[in-house]
Amino acid sequence: MTTPHPYGTPGAPHLTVRGEAHLEAAPDLARIAVTLTARGRDRRSTLDDLTRRNAAALELLKSCGDAVEHLETGALTVTPELSAHGRGERVRAHHGAVHLTAELGDFTALGELATRLADLELTRVDGPWWTLRPGSPAHREARQQAVHDALRRAREYAEALGTELAALIELGDTGTMPEQPEPFARTRSMAFAAATEDAGPAPLDLEPRRQRIHAEVTARFTLRPPRL
Repeated sequence: MTTPHPYGTPGAPHLTVRGEAHLEAAPDLARIAVTLTARGRDRRSTLDDLTRRNAAALELLKSCGDAVEHLETGALTVTPELSAHGRGERVRAHHGAVHLTAELGDFTALGELATRLADLELTRVDGPWWTLRPGSPAHREARQQAVHDALRRAREYAEALGTELAALIELGDTGTMPEQPEPFARTRSMAFAAATEDAGPAPLDLEPRRQRIHAEVTARFTLRPPRL
């Protein structure tokens, strides 16, 4: 068997095409960020308040059971606030914050969980950010559609030349990714302040945002020599 020339020859011309796919799929995961804060005149009381609020938030998150698939604590900060007047390093107050991140695979618990978290003292909730799992079948479907698109285009070019494809000599995957990804800070988000009313808030009705996926491949074929 003769190895095809890397640049093609009149007897075995090459054709390079690009295949693309654009599709939508329901998200698999929802991510929310929870920020707990505390402020006090001394460091110990600030830490005590922060510890209490962190425990309350973790208890709520863990009460959802398997709906919360991933839970992690991010940065912990305790910062002294110096007095603007007077000499020396006089501490006016202490500020504390703890950042939590939770991923949910069961969206039925998401609305109630978000509102209950936001009802805690000095608590901020951001999100949700909807995503697909890395192994989602939607990625496979997008890649397959991109290959089919490349093959369709190649056959159309061959037909226009009055010939047909002979063999595939190279297939390159240029990636499967969310279409027009946005920076984390610019994704659709909702922030909640802690409620002051005694009655608990009604659960939010959160509609999952469908995910757009883009896949792209390049394919090189040899053609049977056309009669030009």
